[in-house]
Amino acid sequence: MSELNAEFQGSASPKDGIFPAGQITLFILITVLFFLWAIPNNLNDVLIRQFMKSFAISRFQAGLVQSAFYMGYFLLAMPAALLMRRFGYKFGFITGLLLYGTGTILFWPAAIVGKYWFFLMALFVIATGLSFLETASNPFIAQMGSYETSEQRLNFSQAFNPLGAITGVFIGKIFIFSGIELSPDQIAAKQAAGTYAAYLSSETLRVVKPYLFLAVVVLAWAVLILIKKFPVVRDEHEDGGDHGHFRDLLRHRHFLLAILAQFMYVGAQVGTWSYLIQYVQDNTHLGEKAAANYLIYSLVAFGIGRFASTALMRVVRPNLLMGSYAVINVLLVTVGVLHPSWIGVWAMILTSFFMSLMFPTIFALGLKGLGPNTKIGGSLIVMAIVGGAILTPLMGLINVRTGSIAMAYLVPLAGYVVVALYAFFGSRARVNMSATARL
Repeated sequence: MSELNAEFQGSASPKDGIFPAGQITLFILITVLFFLWAIPNNLNDVLIRQFMKSFAISRFQAGLVQSAFYMGYFLLAMPAALLMRRFGYKFGFITGLLLYGTGTILFWPAAIVGKYWFFLMALFVIATGLSFLETASNPFIAQMGSYETSEQRLNFSQAFNPLGAITGVFIGKIFIFSGIELSPDQIAAKQAAGTYAAYLSSETLRVVKPYLFLAVVVLAWAVLILIKKFPVVRDEHEDGGDHGHFRDLLRHRHFLLAILAQFMYVGAQVGTWSYLIQYVQDNTHLGEKAAANYLIYSLVAFGIGRFASTALMRVVRPNLLMGSYAVINVLLVTVGVLHPSWIGVWAMILTSFFMSLMFPTIFALGLKGLGPNTKIGGSLIVMAIVGGAILTPLMGLINVRTGSIAMAYLVPLAGYVVVALYAFFGSRARVNMSATARL
């Protein structure tokens, strides 16, 4: 049993439950972070649609929102892990929240300047903060108790992520979407009258207030974590000054495959939600506010799936449950691609229930048996989030080339195929705990 686990558990045994005895307040403080970082993640889905309107850009160009965002994750995950290895998890949480808050504040000058690149820069800064938070929070929660219940514990904390996602979409629907969608004739009339630029500016400014409010909440949470005393802990099986070595990670086949599976999964998840509003509009002819409701339904299904999966893992092995869910999603996305109608819309929504357990389960399975390499291993799995930066614009490009948003969903379909293969054939740690402890 690791010192980190032992520090949190005290005299508790795995049978006492998935929560850390004596550290519930700290567990709650960190679990709330899963809620907080989901808000900007899913506000991006609203921003893509909003920026297409306010900057008059294509779906491919709007997809760069996710590229800027997830490149922040990719570039900062490893530095975050190295800094936390030196200064500890608390440093990572505080740094992440400060960067997150700074990025949200930057939306104000970005809207005043009215430049798309400025917004992309602000999103990048937000993502650098979230990279710190995810690199710290996922392994921290996974190790907050029994090794045997790490997947359940991480799925429980991650269950609050979709609640934040739903909050983000509600914020976008109510405070960012104006409901004003101009036809080509109306745009031409405004251009002739010289009022089109003012319309675009007003649409751009709608993003400022929600992000400034979010900045206040995030910075206040940073203060709460700053004043909370953290236990002095070391990573799983870490003894003395041994922090592990990169080359050791190459021995863990299940970990290397987890990086690939996470890359494909995050691309599937981000792509599914980024273009869902557009998928609904193209195939049902609803307006943006009405179409946004279906993204909310999707996120509700995602949240229900997280809690349901946590319970099911008590009786079904996590990898088998995840593999079964991935196969179901392959079938559902196939329906969405072949039948772009109301049937396809509900099939796409239902995929969110079954994708819900994938990120935390891949993460926890990938960390099994890494010992002193846990922080570095966790950062590499977080870097795999760059799948959202690469696969989302790819979906936009497919849409531009084929004229069909439904065809773009072949990308998420491929992602679920990879997750299924990982779950059934690649997720088992082949190095036992005692061997890992001697690395």
